[in-house]
Amino acid sequence: MTECNGVVTFKGNPLTLVGEPVSVGQKIPDFTVLANDLSEVSLSSFAGKVVVLSLVPSLDTPVCDTETRRFNEEAGKLGEDVVVLTVSMDLPFAQSRWCGAAGIDRVVTLSDHRGAAAGLATGALIKELRLLTRAVFVLGRDGVVVYEQVVAEVTHEPDYEAALGAARNLLG
Repeated sequence: MTECNGVVTFKGNPLTLVGEPVSVGQKIPDFTVLANDLSEVSLSSFAGKVVVLSLVPSLDTPVCDTETRRFNEEAGKLGEDVVVLTVSMDLPFAQSRWCGAAGIDRVVTLSDHRGAAAGLATGALIKELRLLTRAVFVLGRDGVVVYEQVVAEVTHEPDYEAALGAARNLLG
């Protein structure tokens, strides 16, 4: 298993990412996570759609809250051929509660708490915290990554316009 040191920081302190980093032009290995109803969901179940995959540390933090709300707002403008997935280590019950309170109805929240499968498949698992780092991947209908951003400082928001632009380009 690959470990990458210093790729991201948390409040300026370097962290170690674990897993296999994914780059533009590659496919993310299939992984299985949990939906809010505890059912298993695999990345491959979204084959044929454009996927915006947003990895966040925890929905119960201000930046993750802002990010997920923003993607929820934008998801409605992207159409039915695009799915926005937000994956965190939060328990499915906490995700369900948060979505209800935040009015999230377009983003699919998924939990990686059981085995960190999404984090390991993307190289986004923070070793020191056992949380996911903040990262956004846009996958074409064929599952190939066309955009990726691992946010250098975990407490910062991603480049929404770049990620959404990549998704829109795949629809044209």
